[in-house]
Amino acid sequence: MAPREIALNHVSVHAEDLEVSARFYEEWFGMDRLPTPDFGYPVVWLRAGDRQLHLFHLDVEAPKNHHFAVTVDDLSAFYAKAREAGILDREEVREFPGGGFQMYIRDPAGNLVEVDGREVDSTVVGAPVRLGGSPEAKLFL
Repeated sequence: MAPREIALNHVSVHAEDLEVSARFYEEWFGMDRLPTPDFGYPVVWLRAGDRQLHLFHLDVEAPKNHHFAVTVDDLSAFYAKAREAGILDREEVREFPGGGFQMYIRDPAGNLVEVDGREVDSTVVGAPVRLGGSPEAKLFL
């Protein structure tokens, strides 16, 4: 039997207020709600392209640096909107040696979300911080 291709299926993160967090991901990333099974505690499933984001509510805090990444078409416009909304985790945008850019925001529950894009407009985001390391280090965009 041939080995099965591996693919990330979903990411699951804590949400203090499921409705507020679900609306955040719907409005900021265009995600859509999906039918959700009953796990015995509150959950919301969202479609994130061909993957899913699962929001759950349990008595836990969001980890400080654990994160997941979402790719957007226009990282510069997203950055400007996030800056205006006050949700940037840090002001800098980073550039990978082999291509691609990243920035970070915090969702309403305090989860760290990496937002990636292929290019940026430095007149909007400022001069990106160029990361060192392997020249082949790049995001799969």
